Amino acid sequence: MKKTTVLQVCVAFVLCSLQAVIASAVDCPDQETGGTSCTISLEKLLERAVQHAELIYRVSEESKLLFEEMLVSFGGVNLHVPSGTMCAPKTVSMSKSEIQQISDKWILHSVLILIQFWINPLADLQTSLESYENVSSALLDRSRWMSSKLMSLEQGVVVLVRQILGDGGLLLEVPEETSDRIVSSNWLETLRRDYSVLYCFRKDAHKIETFLKLLKCRQIDKENCSFF
Repeated sequence: MKKTTVLQVCVAFVLCSLQAVIASAVDCPDQETGGTSCTISLEKLLERAVQHAELIYRVSEESKLLFEEMLVSFGGVNLHVPSGTMCAPKTVSMSKSEIQQISDKWILHSVLILIQFWINPLADLQTSLESYENVSSALLDRSRWMSSKLMSLEQGVVVLVRQILGDGGLLLEVPEETSDRIVSSNWLETLRRDYSVLYCFRKDAHKIETFLKLLKCRQIDKENCSFF
């Protein structure tokens, strides 16, 4: 009980402290007609994108912990995710040494692929969680928040593409469809599926954060970028 209470307080504090940031996350309200340019500086856009990615990753971690807390009501079910489980699309499953060799264009490509890869699964997760009888409002709120803010981050990254690469500088293939959710009558399979989404999204959210920090370092700081 004490652990749950502390977690709820910490999560509530984080989300309350984000409200000012969320209102002006990574959008560019002063775009010219056609949305091809932005009056916000590249540095400010990158700062907002990085900050947004950090918050998404933090909330994804909290959501995973809240889901694990919910499992107590199911008798403490252990939903082990097999080692070697492929979470991200293969095109962005890279080692740290490989990341150092990629171009800024590939970073932007990878970030967009990851974001688009997870938009539908997060929407499906939200729908699934709403069917749980014992789901906490805290977990529901965070699942809605992640789904909404991931789409907001996608819009911000598109603006970054225009700023860094120019119009037509990045052509993406449509990401593999991942939202063909199979409705299972087996509650354990449903739990395992939803937990896997949270487990994998947390890992990929961290990858998005790392890629954007590396991009900001290369574009603005231009020092010690090998740290990433």
